[in-house]
Amino acid sequence: MLQKAVTLLKKHFGYHSFKAGQEQIIGSILQGHDTVGIMPTGGGKSICYQIPALLSGTTLVISPLISLMKDQVEALRSLGIPAAFINSSLDYRELFAVLAQARQGKFKIIYIAPERLESEQFTDMVNELEITLLAVDEAHCVSQWGHDFRPAYLAISPFVKKLNRRPVVSAFTATATTEVTRDIVNQLALDGPNVFITGFDRANLFFAVVNG
Repeated sequence: MLQKAVTLLKKHFGYHSFKAGQEQIIGSILQGHDTVGIMPTGGGKSICYQIPALLSGTTLVISPLISLMKDQVEALRSLGIPAAFINSSLDYRELFAVLAQARQGKFKIIYIAPERLESEQFTDMVNELEITLLAVDEAHCVSQWGHDFRPAYLAISPFVKKLNRRPVVSAFTATATTEVTRDIVNQLALDGPNVFITGFDRANLFFAVVNG
């Protein structure tokens, strides 16, 4: 399965090898384990759920920012990966159009705002899809110990429990102390997750002090 992942990495993203931690995280997800990835900004967190998404049914990605969702979906479509987003920028007609296409298996990745998960109607509609992976982006938002706590993220665990079939759940962030990491695992009710920490250093950045 990992060999297929490498093939997809080359085909869609143009890379010949994974960055630090990516292969281990992808392998964990493909083996069906709940997984936490703590990686520096620019470390390639998105690929860690985008590659598994191409090898299974439909992946839901919980994302906190509408602008980020749109950018990600446009980028994926440009790479030939069918993707969509569901957030407050869509009216009901557009929402039902996306879900209708999703039921036909036309999307591999669907980005959704966490506030959507609080809707029973939305949960019922999602239950008509074959969700095999749920990825939580900016997962530190679920922790009250985190610097960007977002109450809507607390709806993720109840939402997962209402699904007819529990998907693999993965969580990603660039900033998490030991306490926040523990809170992410608890608040998302992850099932014996594998936790991968690839560090916080960003090799492409440096600080310098210039006198005068």
